[in-house]
Amino acid sequence: MRILAAQVNPTIGDLSGNTRKIIDALHRARRQKIDVVLFPEMTICGYFPDDLLLDPSFINQIEKQLDVIEPETKGMFVCVGLPRKNQTGMEKPLFNSAAIFIDGKLSGFKDKTLLPTYDVFDERRYFEPGAEQLVWEYQGKRIAVTICEDVWQHSKSVGYTHYRVDPVMDLVNKKPDLVLNLSASPYYYKRTDVRLSTFQAVAKTLKCPVILCNQVGANDQLVFDGHSLCIDGKGDLIEIAKGFVEEDLVIDLSEPKKVCDAPQGDLTDLYSALVLGVRDYFQKQGFKRAVVGLSGGIDSALVTYIAKDALGAENVLAITMPSRFSSKGSVDDSLSFAKGLGIEIKNISIEPIFKEYLSLLEPEFGGKALDATEENLQTRIRGMILMAFSNKTDALLLNTGNKSEMAVGYCTLYGDMAGGLGVLHDVTKLHVYQLAKWIGLPEEIIQKTPSAELKENQTDLDLLPPYEILDPILEDYIEEGLSVEKIAKKQGQSVKFVREIIRKIHSAEYKRRQAPISIRVTQKAFNRGRISPIVQKWR
Repeated sequence: MRILAAQVNPTIGDLSGNTRKIIDALHRARRQKIDVVLFPEMTICGYFPDDLLLDPSFINQIEKQLDVIEPETKGMFVCVGLPRKNQTGMEKPLFNSAAIFIDGKLSGFKDKTLLPTYDVFDERRYFEPGAEQLVWEYQGKRIAVTICEDVWQHSKSVGYTHYRVDPVMDLVNKKPDLVLNLSASPYYYKRTDVRLSTFQAVAKTLKCPVILCNQVGANDQLVFDGHSLCIDGKGDLIEIAKGFVEEDLVIDLSEPKKVCDAPQGDLTDLYSALVLGVRDYFQKQGFKRAVVGLSGGIDSALVTYIAKDALGAENVLAITMPSRFSSKGSVDDSLSFAKGLGIEIKNISIEPIFKEYLSLLEPEFGGKALDATEENLQTRIRGMILMAFSNKTDALLLNTGNKSEMAVGYCTLYGDMAGGLGVLHDVTKLHVYQLAKWIGLPEEIIQKTPSAELKENQTDLDLLPPYEILDPILEDYIEEGLSVEKIAKKQGQSVKFVREIIRKIHSAEYKRRQAPISIRVTQKAFNRGRISPIVQKWR
């Protein structure tokens, strides 16, 4: 039996375009004499369409795509993911389903049983759980179909909830010869290791091959890495698709297979996720050009490099905006760096505008010492200039702030928080340094002391602890959810010190609510997946 897992990149709501991808894959499968074709979860509409699912006309149009797909499945067993109407009248209006086509006919549906409602997922808002684990007979094989979360509880990989049923155990007595899984499993750093162990546990329990077809591409904040795979009945990985690209993974179960190595899921994947996140956001939104504020620091340099790889150097405009506090090295490094990448750069001093603001406000602020007010004026002037270029040149502004800064509020509303996409908002400063070294940014940029350069001799250490101390605390609290006491003990810091860091995190919530959408690359990103009240007295 020859199986093709079609690792495609759907766009949310592009029903005709996504259906075209499905049909093109079926044509490729037929040329390769494929018996079984598997697509990702909710392929027809893209994952996740959120409240588009509440639009009846949206669901009706999805159902019509089945009529287009059906005749193209002649001679094959095909699984296609989609939302469909719940005709039972029970609670929720929809099922998250797989349509099963056999030899050119729609044979039935497999409805997803376990509906995640945690982290970035909110499926129970829309879907009714499927009640039964089904097995189809095809070419003498018993084929079970599962959808993403249905297999995750079995390996105890889900830490947020414990479902009442385990679809994998329900399949044991049905003795499948093959298990297919349609997935839209989002990427986060080192996610591949967890996913592999999950599917190995399923294969060992059911003692049969398990094939995962995972969506690839970026939709809003979520990045999907693909890495579709096949595990044999002993739990060994025998095939895995490339990550972050569309690919057809072909498995011939009649041929002996050697065990293959899993990708490491390290900085290569992290960088690829950021590039894909930028590229898909631009392409799916219809943008071609980006503008970046290039300060000479490591964050803006990394974002510029990512933009170059995602969009092409010819589609990136960098702007350096020195003030009276900017070092000559920062300006020279910006110009040199942009030239080395083949990116256009403009040098626009903010000093004349800054002077005008100081003159305008001096009668009102006279006698008061300079403080964050004047510092923030500079970054807001830069934000206005960048947005002016964004508007005039039809280029999307990429924000260059990192997760460490966003976490503790070391950023300025309507200033350095301006932008249409936060590229590094889920990347801590230490990971920024690791990525910068990995891609080979200039040493003079990497070694430079971090500074906003908004006053004389300013460094980040004026207001923040060293990132080597700050970032592990942020990760323990935001991503791991550890208590103040556990963090203090683990990191060798006082409870008072850790509590002050956490106070800053919650005090900055109002800023993050006004930040641009960002690319998720960790288990717990700001925006989608982390909901915290602004007005509260607990923290």
